[in-house]
Amino acid sequence: MTRYHIVRGDITKLRVTAIVNAANEDLRSGGGVDGAIHKAAGVELQKECDALGGCPTGQARLTQGYRLSAEYIIHTVGPVWHGGDKGECALLGACYANVLSLAVKSSIGSLAFPAISTGAYGFPKDRAARIAIGMCRLLAAPDSPFSEIYFCLFDEASVVLYKNCLADVL
Repeated sequence: MTRYHIVRGDITKLRVTAIVNAANEDLRSGGGVDGAIHKAAGVELQKECDALGGCPTGQARLTQGYRLSAEYIIHTVGPVWHGGDKGECALLGACYANVLSLAVKSSIGSLAFPAISTGAYGFPKDRAARIAIGMCRLLAAPDSPFSEIYFCLFDEASVVLYKNCLADVL
């Protein structure tokens, strides 16, 4: 049975099998979580990302974790928020579905997510939290290989929001 944890902190410091990177389509080091992950992992990460040739919105790609505590990084590209009528919710759901599918294929036991698309991409935090927790609860079935799923968040308000969403679905 999967255990869920909601924490405030630095995702690059978590001791999990894989962390999720809220990446851009070029898989180039950017700002926010993406920049922090690239910086902590080291230059080898960018070399591997360059060899992957990018990642479309809603999809996911796997790399080594390099200098991180995590063995792997799963990069996913969340949608930019355009008001909600451009398929943003479905694309964000696809991010979680594709990350979880890739994690199952790679026998990843513990996984940490940031709040995908809620920073510079402007996705409303409450909608993003419901999608994140809903997709994980739906797809991390009792027979899945996940022992633990973390939601690693930047601020206390997001922690409260995710805890409330998790309590609603349990």
